[in-house]
Amino acid sequence: MKRIAVLTSGGDSPGMNAATRAVVRTGLARGFEMFGVRRGYAGLIGGEILPLGARDVGGIIHLGGTMLGTSRCVEFKSDAGQQEAMQQLQRQRISSLVVIGGNGSQSGAHALAARGMAVIGIASTIDNDVPCVDVSIGSTTALDIALEAIDRLRTTAAAVERAFLVEVMGRDSGYLALMAALAGGAEAVVIPEVETHPEALAARLRAARFRGKSHAIVVVAEGAKYNAHALDCYFREHTARLGFDLRVTRLGHVQRGGAPNVFDRLIGTQLGAAAIEHIATRQHGVMLGISGGAVSATPLSQMIAARKTLDLRLLDLANVLEQ
Repeated sequence: MKRIAVLTSGGDSPGMNAATRAVVRTGLARGFEMFGVRRGYAGLIGGEILPLGARDVGGIIHLGGTMLGTSRCVEFKSDAGQQEAMQQLQRQRISSLVVIGGNGSQSGAHALAARGMAVIGIASTIDNDVPCVDVSIGSTTALDIALEAIDRLRTTAAAVERAFLVEVMGRDSGYLALMAALAGGAEAVVIPEVETHPEALAARLRAARFRGKSHAIVVVAEGAKYNAHALDCYFREHTARLGFDLRVTRLGHVQRGGAPNVFDRLIGTQLGAAAIEHIATRQHGVMLGISGGAVSATPLSQMIAARKTLDLRLLDLANVLEQ
């Protein structure tokens, strides 16, 4: 009987549990033996592989995080770490592996595929920076959380007539910041893809005040050259000349937590089930994601060689709408 294992790796994202549940239950329905790997690639190297039944993944679809646990494993990047991971899979007679995670996780999946393991990747990261897919598991829930924070802060900003700066996650991608700024009606957005100097930002905020705005919201990506800390320091240092300062809120890991929204539950379920179908038909060595509203499969070799870019036309739109 075919044995299939599933692991979650890298940063957790809402919807990972929905994907895990679908992988396990769809696999069991196919007659496969299903296993879970604790703590991602670190747990794989350590042999933390346990059998999973239908009841083991019950009551998790609505939960954030990942019931399998996750980690970032430097050791797995080495030849010795990958060899040990393969040996652990072979000891358990695992014939196929499903990897749920972002760019680093899918690079690890490709490394195992190159060593002969039948691997299926599932794109899952709140940053939505995985190439070859439109949307990855967790990103829409993270946006919902960011938008709720922006809406709440705007209420306070309007009451006290101040400028508020909200920093969102996303590593080197400005996707979350740009989408949150558009949806939240922000007066300015700062992203890694386009450098914004503090003086230019201050000029835009002064112009907004001149147009009659009593308050302002600025959304900043954590990976921008002038992130929340840098902008806060600059504005504090030059408060007297600029004429105002900023109130800073860093959302941080709040964006990863909480229950996944309906979209992340649905795509997690679809992609988890699709992973088993690809294994059953021997279509492995690919990463699954959502493109054009449907499940798509991209060769892992193609995925790791690509880079996802931000549609800067949306930045132009945000600049128009801030008026």
